[in-house]
Amino acid sequence: MSRGIENSGRHPVRIIKVSSSGDPKRAISEAGQILLSGGLVAYPTESFYGLAADATNETAIKRLFLAKKRGPGSPVLILIPTVEVLDEYVHHIPPIALQLIKKFWPGGLTLVFEAGPNIPPLLTSGTGKIGIRRSSNHVATALTRTIGVPISGTSANLSGEPPCRNAHEVRRSLGNDVDLILDGGDTKGEIGSTVLDVTVDPPRILRQGMVSQDEILTNIRICHPETG
Repeated sequence: MSRGIENSGRHPVRIIKVSSSGDPKRAISEAGQILLSGGLVAYPTESFYGLAADATNETAIKRLFLAKKRGPGSPVLILIPTVEVLDEYVHHIPPIALQLIKKFWPGGLTLVFEAGPNIPPLLTSGTGKIGIRRSSNHVATALTRTIGVPISGTSANLSGEPPCRNAHEVRRSLGNDVDLILDGGDTKGEIGSTVLDVTVDPPRILRQGMVSQDEILTNIRICHPETG
């Protein structure tokens, strides 16, 4: 069952609109300060609302797991501001990954790499791999640019519950365990990102999503996702 805002001992979560009618730079700046201090910020993406923590701060990541009631066996993907910083967080960038990045980033394709030493092990859940994406949502990208490091890209909801499409759904799901919600209005909420493992040859789809298998097949030969 979702936790209502009244059930938390923390201060009531703040919601700041980041539409064109507000002051998005000020909101992003405040959100960045919260993230750099170890806090959690919910934000809109191309599909649903995400829950951001400083992806290089292990204490913040632990708090994110607690807020979502998420088990340690579930990896968390990250969002980066630019392709240029990718090699800071992975061991190797296969040539096919560069081809896919050129075609599908920014957008709804998460690529799974061998995690580099700057990635906290909690994010990989012991797999040694990390999912990385560059979002096409300006709020999501502005957040990671503001703090200068990746942010977590997990959905802003309790684990096992449906993902949230607006700020009020986030508040109902996470209550006061999130410090700030950036309200960018309703998201499309149709489907999450496609997850493709590029550590294997040929790359393997781990989750069907916004980028279809047919779209990827026009670029590379891939394995089909497991069924059953």
